Amino acid sequence: MDDKGGRPRGGLFDDLAGVAGGAFSALAGIRDEMQAGVKAQVDQMVHRLDLAPREDLDAAMEMIRLLREEQEALVARVAALEAKLAEAAPAARRGKAHPE
Repeated sequence: MDDKGGRPRGGLFDDLAGVAGGAFSALAGIRDEMQAGVKAQVDQMVHRLDLAPREDLDAAMEMIRLLREEQEALVARVAALEAKLAEAAPAARRGKAHPE
């Protein structure tokens, strides 16, 4: 206690620190609740707009890339087969013109 018989020294400051700590805890709780509420609202909006998750979009983009590569390979293969067919066609015509 101090020399006037009142509260012990630092008691008032301890009380103020306790109140401030409680206020900070309450504010942290409010902040967490607000973050959870905003996240829930965003999730609802995404669901309502029928947006795809990032992972699904990445998987679809990879599938498209692979399909594009396969399509390009098939175009090259068809072109090669058409070139072979074009080379074989004159030889076949020559063979028909001169039956043996």
